[in-house]
Amino acid sequence: MRPTTLLIVDDHTAFRALARRRLTLDGFEVVGEAADGDAAVRAACELRPDVVLLDVQLPGIDGLEVAERLAECGITAVVLTSVRDREDYGERLVHCGAQGFVPKASLSGPALRAAMGSGG
Repeated sequence: MRPTTLLIVDDHTAFRALARRRLTLDGFEVVGEAADGDAAVRAACELRPDVVLLDVQLPGIDGLEVAERLAECGITAVVLTSVRDREDYGERLVHCGAQGFVPKASLSGPALRAAMGSGG
């Protein structure tokens, strides 16, 4: 079975590096990274990863809008992440098209896999 491919989107280089290390150890294949919303949309459309790990708070267009744009172009395997709690985003989190949410402090391969099946 091939590893699940992953695009990591976060404006903090250190978090992207940490997520890459942690998720690679947990069996994901990181195929790309992006630091802002516009770059995320371009990279996701070009790379077509199995899942996009997407920070909610990004410069330019935020992660919630990025998730909506990705859903419009057929990329629905999006898991949002943030230092803030899921509840802080209210209904927008539910309606943006993302499959799930993982707090940054809880990020791991098992948590990401569980969020991929959580339906928002």
